[in-house]
Amino acid sequence: MIANQRHLFDIPSDVAYLNCAYMSPLLNAVRDAGHAGVDRKRRPWHLTPADFFDESNRARALFARLIHGDADGVAIVPSVSYAMGIAAANAHVEAGQTIIALDDQFPANVYPWQVMAERTGARMAMVPRPDDDDWTRRVLERVDRNTALVALPHCHWTDGGRLDLATIGQRCRDVGAALVVDATQSCGALPFDTGAVAPDLFVSASYKWMLGPYSLGFAWIGPRWRQGTPVEETWIGRAHSEDFARLVDYQTSYQPGAQRFDVGERSNFALLPMAVAGMAQLLAWGVEDIAKTLQARTAAIAERAAPLGFRSTPANLRAPHYLGLSTDRTLPDDFLSRLAERNVFVSVRGSAVRVTPHLYTTDEDVDRFFDALAACLD
Repeated sequence: MIANQRHLFDIPSDVAYLNCAYMSPLLNAVRDAGHAGVDRKRRPWHLTPADFFDESNRARALFARLIHGDADGVAIVPSVSYAMGIAAANAHVEAGQTIIALDDQFPANVYPWQVMAERTGARMAMVPRPDDDDWTRRVLERVDRNTALVALPHCHWTDGGRLDLATIGQRCRDVGAALVVDATQSCGALPFDTGAVAPDLFVSASYKWMLGPYSLGFAWIGPRWRQGTPVEETWIGRAHSEDFARLVDYQTSYQPGAQRFDVGERSNFALLPMAVAGMAQLLAWGVEDIAKTLQARTAAIAERAAPLGFRSTPANLRAPHYLGLSTDRTLPDDFLSRLAERNVFVSVRGSAVRVTPHLYTTDEDVDRFFDALAACLD
């Protein structure tokens, strides 16, 4: 268990921010790294060609450690949708085959596949929400020899329902289907083992559980797609791009690994240092210990909410850092604004009140949430 870390953030004592799944607050160290990066750009005569590569390499190495993967497989992307463009450019889908996703899945990992299905004559199959909350069983029932691609999260973005991606990954390999994972709502708070899951593409935006900046993310590309087609042809992704004096000696080959898939202008002198600082802190805490600490917090909240008529996904089927509280009661139209007036911040997604704490959450924050909840439901 990790002791409370609120002192590392700039969160007023009277604010109960239980909304990390919406956007994390910045660590003070991440903020400082961004300020330092902006200052570097103020004086570009101090920037060298190496600065376009060194921070990128540090970021790849840290992300690889977070997901137990290899740094050669890491691409720097601006968003999940960009990474899905990489997947769509390299996935093989034929007419009559099936692309699988979840009901109410976040659209960034649905829209590309709807377009692909329409273009190729494949069929989208949306797995319905299971009555017993067991998403893994439902997905495994749908994956067969006619499945071309399975597009999933590690946990559902509305209520934290968790998928056993290692088991699903094995089924995908058995039938020859590609596996594409959007881990924006889990990476940094839920342990992930690239070797065990073996996805074809795994991506996370930085601004939620990775405690990093907006407009930056990281994708891990599986071995069978690494020699594939990038979304854009960048100068920095080509071989020998370190030699600025010879960039017009045009190259047909790419930088090694997944660098061909990097977004153009990847060497963002403010955002990359921020992401590096955030990932360094996550690794210092340890993702496994983060998960255990948040699991205790969400379990306590779920137990306290039950007598008020709120249900949640059972702990064994829920991501440890995530809680969706559902109720048969009708929430007021101004529910979120009334909580915000009391400096309590959560989300509503689907039919669930989404409560997502982090290591900065205190017992007083939880008390404030339940006091505000009671006032709104009177």
